Amino acid sequence: MSSVEEFRTEIRGWLAANLTGAFADLRGRGGPGREHEAFAERLAWERHMAAEGWTCVGWPEEHGGRGATIEQQVAFHEEYALADAPARVNHIGEQLLGPTLVAFGTPGQRARFLPPIVAAEELWCQGYSEPDAGSDLANVRTRAERDDGGDWVITGQKTWTSLAHDAQWCFVVARTEAGSTRHAGLSYLLVPLDQPGVEIRPIQQLTGTCEFNEVFFDGARTEAEHIVGAPGDGWRIAMATLGFERGVSTLGQQVGFRRELEALIGLARRNGAADDPLIRDRLARAWTGLETIRCNALRMLDGVAAGAPGPEASIGKIFWATWHRELGELAMSVLGAGGTVAAGEPGEPYDLDDWQRLFLFSRSDTIYAGSNEIQRNIIAERVLGLPKEVRP
Repeated sequence: MSSVEEFRTEIRGWLAANLTGAFADLRGRGGPGREHEAFAERLAWERHMAAEGWTCVGWPEEHGGRGATIEQQVAFHEEYALADAPARVNHIGEQLLGPTLVAFGTPGQRARFLPPIVAAEELWCQGYSEPDAGSDLANVRTRAERDDGGDWVITGQKTWTSLAHDAQWCFVVARTEAGSTRHAGLSYLLVPLDQPGVEIRPIQQLTGTCEFNEVFFDGARTEAEHIVGAPGDGWRIAMATLGFERGVSTLGQQVGFRRELEALIGLARRNGAADDPLIRDRLARAWTGLETIRCNALRMLDGVAAGAPGPEASIGKIFWATWHRELGELAMSVLGAGGTVAAGEPGEPYDLDDWQRLFLFSRSDTIYAGSNEIQRNIIAERVLGLPKEVRP
């Protein structure tokens, strides 16, 4: 038996033995559009995983991880998804910030911030998007200035900040050089959220849930040493973080997509929608699309092995985001007219079923983590070598 097979067997057995008792009801809970589900219980599960050594498996051992190979990490994320284990609440710290600090952080930053991520004791959110700088991150206006003591004072607004209302820290891209524009003059700051000068306002979505937030900084502060990289080097660090976001955990995501597609095929067979040749054709195209998504994800692993996925990872992001949005549209076609009616009494908050929630929330897949338009620009400029987009 190979080491990867042994690793897969180990995590499969551990999940089977531990997703029981108080944790048994967490199967299938949480995830995009459903982050509100059993959050406290999922956090307890995350800390149980940490105590057993199953968080941050891909991190180097000297930073609290298992030093798992790329192949072992793929096995972990696939088995986790196959077990229908609950969505992770520490994803942003474990998959985004942690690898960024391993690659670019100082020894002091690693010693301060990595252990609480491994233990799931401190949760993080990502302070990138702004009202006028969504996918166009280079348009950031949030600014940070040094005070007399050298600490950073931050003023500005971030939006669409996932799970900020549950996080203790935020990594913030801010403009630290007066008069700078676009990619220049940005810095990558680690900012505590529980302090005066920080206001978090949840944004209610079409799904009725509030996992995104607006975050206002009005003189919020962070220590001088809480800057990753040099002042003005924030763009490079931020792009590296986005690269880590396209990492091996996407292989587990594919398992979830396959489960959704198989359930939709089953529904189409039960309610007769599969008798429609157009529906059958769309289901078949969804299946072939899912196979393409997996091929893209596997191809991207070469970049992960080199340290972080390159700009070609944008190909995978466009494909899976568009596929998942279209799956939501296909679900509505399978449901028929009845799918447009939400449960609940008139005048009361509506309640969505899983397919309605999929349809509504997947509209955001082609926007968050870099919109399709921005991903196409990345592919054109950095992969194909085409001229940069003309800007006014």
